[in-house]
Amino acid sequence: MTAATPTPLDPARAAQLAAEFGLKPDEYDRALAILGRTPSLTELGVFSVMWSEHCSYKSSRIWLKELPTKAPWVIQGPGENAGVIAIGDGLAAVFKMESHNHPSWIEPYNGAATGVGGILRDVFTMGARPIANLNALRFGSPDAPRMKQVIDGVVRGIGGYGNCVGVPTVGGEVNFHPAYNGNPLVNAMTVGIAKADRIFTAAATGVGNPVVYVGSKTGRDGIHGATMSSAEFSADSEEKRPTVQIGDPFAEKLLIEACLELMATDAIVAIQDMGAAGLTSSGVEMAGKGGMGVDLTLDSVPQRETGMTAYEMMLSESQERMLMVLKPGREAQAEAIFTKWELDFAVIGHLTDTGRIVIRHKGEVEADIPLAPLESEAPLYRRPTEDTPPQPVLDAATIADPIGIEAALMRLVACPDLCSRRWIWDQYDSLVNGQTVKRPGAADAAIVRIEDHDRALAMTTDCTPRYVVADPVEGGKQAVAEAWRNITATGALPLAITDNMNFGNPEKPRIMGQFAGAVRGMAAACTALDFPVISGNVSLYNETEGRPILPTPAIGGVGVLEDARHAIGLGMPASADLVLVGTTQGWLGQSLWLREVAGREEGAPPPVDLTAERRNGDFIRAQILAGAVQACHDCADGGLLVTLAEMAMETGFGATLAPAPDTLPAHAFWFGEDQARYVVAVPDATAFIATATAAGVPAARLGRSSGGDLVLATGQSISVGALRAANEATLPALMEGRSA
Repeated sequence: MTAATPTPLDPARAAQLAAEFGLKPDEYDRALAILGRTPSLTELGVFSVMWSEHCSYKSSRIWLKELPTKAPWVIQGPGENAGVIAIGDGLAAVFKMESHNHPSWIEPYNGAATGVGGILRDVFTMGARPIANLNALRFGSPDAPRMKQVIDGVVRGIGGYGNCVGVPTVGGEVNFHPAYNGNPLVNAMTVGIAKADRIFTAAATGVGNPVVYVGSKTGRDGIHGATMSSAEFSADSEEKRPTVQIGDPFAEKLLIEACLELMATDAIVAIQDMGAAGLTSSGVEMAGKGGMGVDLTLDSVPQRETGMTAYEMMLSESQERMLMVLKPGREAQAEAIFTKWELDFAVIGHLTDTGRIVIRHKGEVEADIPLAPLESEAPLYRRPTEDTPPQPVLDAATIADPIGIEAALMRLVACPDLCSRRWIWDQYDSLVNGQTVKRPGAADAAIVRIEDHDRALAMTTDCTPRYVVADPVEGGKQAVAEAWRNITATGALPLAITDNMNFGNPEKPRIMGQFAGAVRGMAAACTALDFPVISGNVSLYNETEGRPILPTPAIGGVGVLEDARHAIGLGMPASADLVLVGTTQGWLGQSLWLREVAGREEGAPPPVDLTAERRNGDFIRAQILAGAVQACHDCADGGLLVTLAEMAMETGFGATLAPAPDTLPAHAFWFGEDQARYVVAVPDATAFIATATAAGVPAARLGRSSGGDLVLATGQSISVGALRAANEATLPALMEGRSA
């Protein structure tokens, strides 16, 4: 079938719409050169979404190339719907993290819910059954306008979708800071399991092979969602509500089962989720990756609204939809499966050898675009960067302790960044499917057993944005190192990460400098820790009226345990010796103690010694697997005494602690946030320390667990019950009085 020339827009109107759709004047000129004429409305829509920051990574991909992405266990790195690693026994773990930040501010419940739905599809598109969801959430001050409603809506949206689709939500993190007042972050992560030799990709091949639409019907929700996610917010952001999609988790569950059933056959050539930019991105990416062309007839697209135009159908981001390329003659087999699962199925086109995407509707050609230049001539910017000025190293000896150790600990465990997340995770089903070994809060990383295997996966999400804003390179290192530590602290071997790079406006040199610095730090840590990046997402323009978020390179890490029974948690035993592994200098710069107790946000963040991280972590893991460790918790936010308090609050058992060293102020020793440290509970501290010393690992006795109080050498006694009460009261109290 020969394509006719689409009806072009009036040139002046086309230029006006290009600007409204987010294309810069030079980008629009480039599109005109590729087409050799004025575009039609549908063609202009295709260019605008494919060249949006959200889809093209035009400001970030030049930096992302610096990240290490290969290792012997990496099956699929960045570039597909999700990354894939080999985990033994012929199995593969498939995982990715993605953002739904802008939609979750505009419409919190559906924004968060569809974020979960989208990341689930990215994983099962690869042929994996999802086994776990996690999330990384950043909110503004709970008393900021709308913030309680945003927190409530986001949490309900995550729980509502994940619980209904039957995938446990097993872990995550939540931070609060005024920088997120007008732009919360909702990063969703899914982990799945597949056979290592049955991984599906999006690269379409085979001239004439049918292109098939499956799933739910197409509506007008989400049109230009990718463009909206590539721009700053302004005062009228709530008016963008129509660009937020509406999800149906029950349809998603059916879609998972139908796709996995068809994947058990050999009918599928390629498969792609209809995510950001919907049918446009899925059609363009599938044909482009395979070096093919594609011819689509939109009359066949299942529609839930009447009178939809080609432009609307191509840009709709309606949920629970997939695009497939099948082997010829397998349409009836596939249709029978999707009909059984009560899902729509339609052949909407075929592959060609033209290298073009041709879109037809009602007998007219609505678009005819060459695919190769749509990708190869997509904008790529090396934007100006400005380094973050070095922050001074704070001398702990010059920082007075205004309230004392006991009061500081009570204040810290009750602050929003350290308080119990039970109000959140109780809204999530973390046990559905019965394979969760370590529930939220019980260990540094979630542990999920692989069904019918002894093997288990450990998974976590981590980032400390206040470190990144002070020093992007060290903050980037620390985000990766903390994920590595959290997995290690369970006894698992860390294997790979996914990232979610949340930053402000990349057209500002300071913001672009933060991004570049964080990538450099992440790359250094990933290399030193053999922890490659296999997938990820970039979310830029996270600003409201010119005010950026804190730079937040969220890290999702995955590791493997040969036997789930070897996994340990963080809970304090009734009677055990406590040992600190790692070196303590009392680093207070950018610490939570400095912010929450001293009322200051300043100083250089703690440096990350990657050699020490690797040495200490490998030693800890070996000792866990040797059965020498009863409990383990890495030292992170709040420092050493908060670490001990968290261990104590998990079980109710306290400890009698050794005195702080004379070389450090007590508050610096107990609340400094030095890195590469773990607290372990062991049967015999003397023997454990001797083993550590022989391995060149710093270790020191902290005390012994007993009773129901944390007892300091000064005689101060802090009730674990009182700590737990303060810790668990904060979020419910903050969320009182919220309105729907």
